[in-house]
Amino acid sequence: MANLKEIQRFIKEMSKTDLYKIEIKTKELELFVQLKPDAVEQNQPTYVQQSPQIVQAAPAQTISTPANTDNTKETTSEKQTFIKSPIVGTFYAKPSPDKPNFVSIGDDITVGQTVCIVEAMKLFNEIESEVSGKIAKILVEDGTPVEFDQPLFLLK
Repeated sequence: MANLKEIQRFIKEMSKTDLYKIEIKTKELELFVQLKPDAVEQNQPTYVQQSPQIVQAAPAQTISTPANTDNTKETTSEKQTFIKSPIVGTFYAKPSPDKPNFVSIGDDITVGQTVCIVEAMKLFNEIESEVSGKIAKILVEDGTPVEFDQPLFLLK
């Protein structure tokens, strides 16, 4: 039976060829890989199906940006971290319509704290922070669709 690393290696090798679509069926595995025609050059797979389906959470990203302190040429580095959606679904900022938001701009959050809900296929998935920080900006409006790996919150 193929494991995830073998499948990823197979997709990487496939992206180096002229193939952009393949389907493999065995007793243990059903695999369908399709690379976008324009993504063949970029080596980016569109999607992979495997039984059982494996979903991995999107890790938070940290970006350092220079910030001017005043009119001098000195700059300081301010770390910005994004909390991203681990799944495709609908973003909800609060547990129910009559409750307050999980987090607001300026709130300090800790690792493991619930920051929102993403509904996918009638399942309400609580999204927990993988990092600590202060909410600088909420990047998604309540009730809007979100994509996998889409930034939801900007932390300082």
